[in-house]
Order: sequence, then structure tokens, then C-alpha cells
Amino acid sequence: MLILGLETSCDETGVALYDAGVLAQGAPPAQGLLAHVLHSQSDLHAAYGGVVPELASRDHVRRLVPLVRETLARAGRRRDALAAVAYTAGPGLAGALLVGAAFGHALALARGIPAIGIHHLEGHLLSPLLAQPTPEFPFVALLVSGGHTQLMRVDGVGRYVLLGETQDDAAGEAFDKTATLLGLGYPGGPALARLAEGGRADRYRLPRPMLNSGDLGFSFSGLKTAVALLVRDSGQVALEDATRADIARAFEDAVVDVLVAKCARAIDTSGLSRLVIAGGVGANRALRSALHAEGARRGFDVFYPAPELCTDNGAMIAFAAALRLHHGLAPRPSHAFSVRPRWELGATV
Repeated sequence: MLILGLETSCDETGVALYDAGVLAQGAPPAQGLLAHVLHSQSDLHAAYGGVVPELASRDHVRRLVPLVRETLARAGRRRDALAAVAYTAGPGLAGALLVGAAFGHALALARGIPAIGIHHLEGHLLSPLLAQPTPEFPFVALLVSGGHTQLMRVDGVGRYVLLGETQDDAAGEAFDKTATLLGLGYPGGPALARLAEGGRADRYRLPRPMLNSGDLGFSFSGLKTAVALLVRDSGQVALEDATRADIARAFEDAVVDVLVAKCARAIDTSGLSRLVIAGGVGANRALRSALHAEGARRGFDVFYPAPELCTDNGAMIAFAAALRLHHGLAPRPSHAFSVRPRWELGATV
């Protein structure tokens, strides 16, 4: 059963082909991923310092057909072999979501197959199951990206409970905004992480927001403000490279300390022993190293998707649809559709 996955929630166009038959056979889920292709719009939006929704939507329109053809060619499969089309129904940019939804339903209607709308965050939550080793349910999941910082309890497919989330900026958003303050351009998160690798850990110390709040909430807007004040008080019209690296290191250390502490608290309060990290910031090497060290110290295991599946991608959408079909949770077939730019991931989806 071949499922075509489409991801168009923001500034990346992702397409993938997944063979859901491997789930029925009990084979490792990763074997079902036949091909996936991703186009990033970062160069398109760089001149504006952030995502321009109209430009994002138009680029999805341009890219989807060629990417679908490329994905099918890489997998050596034809369109008439498709059994379902899965697309991101939300949350995300309304126009961008509509591109994927309209294309997905049009293709599904033409082929006489179902179209399945998938929650973007569910795709991220389940993507670590495509890695080896594969985590077993239940587990605690940290969704950490440019738009989300949430801790979830995951008891199975479609069974999600929110444990805590950010009150303002997401961690990835704070990375990008801090990178802008340091003159690193857009998208700045990965550039800031690379810069931090050469920074000194003992020159600056920034606050750890809500580190000792006693709950599982986050807040990162104040940390970004602290960086702005540090830059202002440095007295340098243009920051020296060494100063920028030291500030980047201080910022990254602060974010990592908070994320690790909250994850450890979530593990303790839930009584679980497995932690899954998903989302673009999950590829950060400093975070991975710190979480592995904390897991070894406290006795819990940490799981991640492959680095190329940390950011938005079609593979996670196709795989989430495959799991929903496998567990009998897919919606009834219909080609009347809508998208949900704001969509909470609650106990059920």
C-alpha cells in the first residue's frame, strides 16, 4: 500500500513515498520509506529576514509537481500504484497549507483513492519511529522547532497529552531572532549553533528562564532580550568575531540547560523511561550531547529521527498516515476539505 506524503505547512516543500505494507508485516518501519525529496525556501526568504507567506505559497505551487515526479522516479513507482495521498492539514500558514491540501485532494480524486489530512506535529512526534533503534510506546516527546516548544506524553498513535509548552517564543524562534541580533542573517539558527562551537563558555552567562519554575512550561522571549542588552552593552559598533561566538555560546548553553532540565522533570513526573526529541532544533549537537549525558545519569533512553527528518518533510506525513491507517484511525474518505492554521494537538487528533 503506497502512500504519497506532502508537506507544505511553511517554507519547505516535502514529498515522500511510504509503503505501509511493512507495518502489517511487522518489519522495521524505516524499511517502508521508499523515497523522499525536500526543497527549502530559505534562499527565497533570506532577503526579507523571515518567511513571507505569499511567496511561500507561490513557491509550493511551483515545486509540488516536479517533486512528486522526482519522488516517484527515485522509488521506481508509478502514480497508478498509489493507494492514498497524505497532506499536512495544519497547523501552519493558511495559504501554504491550502496548496498541499488542494493538490493532494485533486490527485486523490483523479486516481480514485483517499486523501488523508495529517496534523503537522503528529508527523514530528512519530518521525523518530523511522529511526533505529525505534522507541516503543509510551514515551515523553519534546517537540522543539522554530514554531513549537512542547512536552507531550505519547501513549500510542493518536493518544497525546500536552505536559507543558512555551508561553511565548519557541526555542527555534529564539535561535533565529538571536542570530539576527548577531548579524547572522536568515535562517540563523543553524549558523548560530555553528558559531557557538567556537565560543568560550566562561565569558558570559545568560538567564535560564523558568528553569526552577517547578512546572513544565518554557519562556524564551526574555532570553532573546537579554542577548539584545548584552550586544548593546558590549560597546562595539560591530561585534568582533570572538565576541559574537562567546555570546552565541552563552545563548545556546542557556537554551540547552532549560530544555534538558524540563525533559528530565517530565521523565520524573511521568514515570516513563523513554524520551523522544523531534523538530528542527532536535538536530542541535549541543542539545543532543547534553540530553544523552542526562539520560545516562538518570537512567532514561533518548531517541531522535535521522537528521534529515528533523526539519519539516514529507516522510513524516506519509508515515503518520500509514500508522493511522494501520491502527484504523484514518478519517472516512471525502474530498471536501479544509485546513487548520491553528490546531492544538490534544488527547486525540
